[in-house]
Amino acid sequence: MNRHVSSVPPASLICVSRYRLQPTPAQEAALLEHCGHARFVWNLAVEQHQHWKPGRKSAPGFAEQCRQLTDARAEFEWLRAGSVNVQQQALKDFAQAMNNFFAGTHNRPTWRKRSQGEGFRIVGKDYRARKMSRKVGEAWVPKVGWVRFRLSRQVPAEAKSCRITRDAAGRWHVAFAAIPEPVPAPGTGEVVGVDRGVAVSAALSTGELLTAPTLRDAEKKRLRRSAAPREGAASPPHRRCAYQRRHRQCLRGCAAPGRSAFGPTAPAAVH
Repeated sequence: MNRHVSSVPPASLICVSRYRLQPTPAQEAALLEHCGHARFVWNLAVEQHQHWKPGRKSAPGFAEQCRQLTDARAEFEWLRAGSVNVQQQALKDFAQAMNNFFAGTHNRPTWRKRSQGEGFRIVGKDYRARKMSRKVGEAWVPKVGWVRFRLSRQVPAEAKSCRITRDAAGRWHVAFAAIPEPVPAPGTGEVVGVDRGVAVSAALSTGELLTAPTLRDAEKKRLRRSAAPREGAASPPHRRCAYQRRHRQCLRGCAAPGRSAFGPTAPAAVH
């Protein structure tokens, strides 16, 4: 596989850093209301587009849907009690999903169901994040306030938005999206051959060998401890294979394009 040496466009990659959110019971109830409002607005947009048939007037676009949302918020108290930012971002996400569908890169957006893919996005003036201590950070959520999350790593300084999600197990996460700085290329027009493997992450035609970082010592120790059988009980299969599974995931990540093993924006080293 040969690739021309060139820089990666700034907007071609978005780095997402996800953290475990730790809301209080009252905050969790408010977050669920935001999820319900975002799901309701999204499903209304899906219904409007599914109603369209050849010969009928085209479905409303994002601007018209925002005007309809304003009218709906004025009429319904329960919808007005929610955040307009969250609801408008649900419409914007749907508009982007439709653009991706017409471009042929994604499937048509479908209905959202309760407890499946719950979440909403926060952008603009409502987006705020701050560091409280070495392991604790806080994210601002409209109508909720500051919600704590586990600061497992630094929040990207370039982040301008965040998405809050809830998985099927009831765990909350917050993800910050940022566009990293582009990696400049020499501009010589030289072609470099890349061979991706397992033992060696990438071998270049110039003779250089690239190896992705493996597990840290603390991670290896934690995986060995989780895979060790308990005293007086047989270790379940998923614990016995925890280390091997995590190692395979790491190796697969080495070969995946666009991962951080080859820099913040480029899938392979550039010469």
